[in-house]
Formats: sequence, structure tokens, C-alpha cells
Amino acid sequence: MSSNKSEISAILKYQSIINIRRAKVEDAEEISALLNTFADRFTLDFDGISAEHFLDSITPLGIASIVTALNFYYLVAEIDGHLAGAVALRDGRHLFHLFVAPEYQRRGMARTLWLAVKQGASDGIEAFTVNSSVNAVPVYERFGFRATGLRIEMNGIAFVPMKADVTASSL
Repeated sequence: MSSNKSEISAILKYQSIINIRRAKVEDAEEISALLNTFADRFTLDFDGISAEHFLDSITPLGIASIVTALNFYYLVAEIDGHLAGAVALRDGRHLFHLFVAPEYQRRGMARTLWLAVKQGASDGIEAFTVNSSVNAVPVYERFGFRATGLRIEMNGIAFVPMKADVTASSL
């Protein structure tokens, strides 16, 4: 029991030093660098062959266009002025990005970002969707998502389509 208490205390302390805010165009380069850290987990080919569309979307220019798009709700998490994670919701229902810097993983950051971005959800939606990298499926399952199909390989990337009922998604 004390182990759980210390974990809860650590998470609460951690969350008190985190600054979550709307992403700005000025954040695009840093967000792009973070996302590129994980690009090889999506692409089918190490060199990104056939994944050019995806890779273009995570350049600073691609991120800047997403951050400013009206149908996106894009947030960043900072700790001591450093980017710790980024999350984006498209069309008020599709979890488009959820990335946490390696040094902040396994500390509740992904859940914190997920809970924050859900505030941008459209009224009246029944479910959230995400196209998860294969290795992130267990994380999304903990948030209440379930696979809606098998792994898909398309345009040089691999992902698992998932869905979470609004009432079932982890609060």
C-alpha cells in the first residue's frame, strides 16, 4: 500500500510543476524534434521510404500548419521551460498526436496530456479515435481505447486503429 501512496505522491508532485498550454507556431521546431525522435516506430522502412507524407507532416513547417489549423486543439507540456510532451486533438474527437519526451515517460505525463486535451473535445461526441503506433497500444488501452481493426500498413507507416467511448475513456 505504501508503494501506491508514494507513486500517487510522486505523480501529484510531478503534476504540480508541469505547465500545459496551447501550442504556438514558435513551438513547432521543438515539437518536430520530439516527434522525429519516434518516427522510426511508425515507418515501415528505417529510411522512411514511402512515408514521405507522414515525415513531411512532422517537420517544423508541418507542425506549424497543424498548430494553426482551426480543426486542431494542440497542447504542449513544459517542465522547467523544456518541452516534455505534446498532444493534439483533430476535429474534437481524433487523438492526432500524443508524444512524451523519453526522460518523462512512465511518470504519468501521457495520461496528464490525454486528460488535458480531452477538454478540447467537441460537444456531443460519443467516441474518441486514435491511430496508434503498434508499441503504444498498451498505453491507449489503459486510457480506455480498444482496437477496432488489425494493424494497418499504409503509405509507409504502420498503425492500429483504436476507439474509446467518451464515457469509458480514462478520466
